[in-house]
Amino acid sequence: MDSRQAHYFVAVAEELNFARAAERLGISPPPLSRAIRRLEAELGVPLFLRTTHSVALTEAGEALLPEARFALDALEAAGRRARRAAGPGRKLVLAVKADGDAGLLEPLLEHYAARPGALPVTVRLCAWQEQPGLLRRGEADVALLHEPFDGTGLDSEPLLAEGRVVALGSAHPLAGRDRVTLADLGLRPDKLHRFLEETRSADRDLAQLLTRVALGDAVAVLPASVAGRYPRPGAVYRPVTDAPPSVLSVAWPQQSRSLAAAALVRSATRVAATARGAGAGAPAPVATAAGPLPPTGRRRTDATDPGRPAAQPLRSTHA
Repeated sequence: MDSRQAHYFVAVAEELNFARAAERLGISPPPLSRAIRRLEAELGVPLFLRTTHSVALTEAGEALLPEARFALDALEAAGRRARRAAGPGRKLVLAVKADGDAGLLEPLLEHYAARPGALPVTVRLCAWQEQPGLLRRGEADVALLHEPFDGTGLDSEPLLAEGRVVALGSAHPLAGRDRVTLADLGLRPDKLHRFLEETRSADRDLAQLLTRVALGDAVAVLPASVAGRYPRPGAVYRPVTDAPPSVLSVAWPQQSRSLAAAALVRSATRVAATARGAGAGAPAPVATAAGPLPPTGRRRTDATDPGRPAAQPLRSTHA
């Protein structure tokens, strides 16, 4: 399957209508239909179920769609990285959600800037869970992000694991307690991530979310470090004793060979190690005080090895 066929397939799979897909691609429906049939013949499996009134993906089509999207993203990302490497003013792009760095961003940038040959770093502030797509599309070199996330095509290293708190309006019935449980909040552990997504998608940033909390219009479960960094009149923070830990990771594209990106990752792991040993109030050490880490798929385990050079090309080290 070549890139043109992949573009055609993805367009039809997303539109589930040959006429709309053809219009999107700037071609007429008959050649698009013929191209899809040639692709199905090459693969030896039907990708779509066609009737006079509808188009639907087969199981084979469902399996191919994420792979085709990833392949197209990888091609576009390779082009972006090549243009950036050849262009003037080389720099690194670090993607992070505003207020989602557990206090590591400034010390990380300072640590990296002190390295010999450090490149300028542009911090790209992004929305909740936007970082993986930026990495896959070549729009960012490294990202700080909270687990769980879509790790397709990425490698990652956990940095910090910390407990969670709930932000409540001061008039909330639970505000008088010293601590709460997920059951007190009407939540189960397996539903927490969906609750977090729904809460964060309703607000542009943490300031807006905490304003709604203070007004009594929202309840938010947040990493424990937020309580010390963002006190808010009218809002109180209480530990959620049985919530799974909030894990902050650093991630990068699997195929990256950038020495500068490798150095930035190493700065992240070393700054996080310092934060973990900073004493009371610091986020808990990964996989110890905060409990075992949830799996994320791919991980590098050599990023903090003091016996390794300060920077090496990033590469996939997992099957």
